[in-house]
Amino acid sequence: MTTITDRLPPNDAVEAAIVRVLDAEHAARQAIAATEQAAVATIEEARAAARAVALRTEVRIRAVRSAFERRTAAEVAALDAAAAEAALPHALDGDLLARIDAAVAALAARLAGPAP
Repeated sequence: MTTITDRLPPNDAVEAAIVRVLDAEHAARQAIAATEQAAVATIEEARAAARAVALRTEVRIRAVRSAFERRTAAEVAALDAAAAEAALPHALDGDLLARIDAAVAALAARLAGPAP
């Protein structure tokens, strides 16, 4: 197969080859520059995505923390109320006193029962 450079005089063929090499080099440099720009864009997109994930994560963590603090505050308030109620004097009625006496008697019998 005959190419253009085969039909040109030797100096013209050399110059044509040099032009092709320079054109190829220029095209390669443009491809490298385009690839570098694409890489920079991809990196920035990845950074933006990472920032978005970090922001969503922070929002979720704040929501979970807030819910935990509300739930904990409610539980502590309920415990405080129960402790306050437990600290109040309680009137013991006859039925309750009889049950306590029976429980104490049963415990005393177990403790004082025959030695094993």
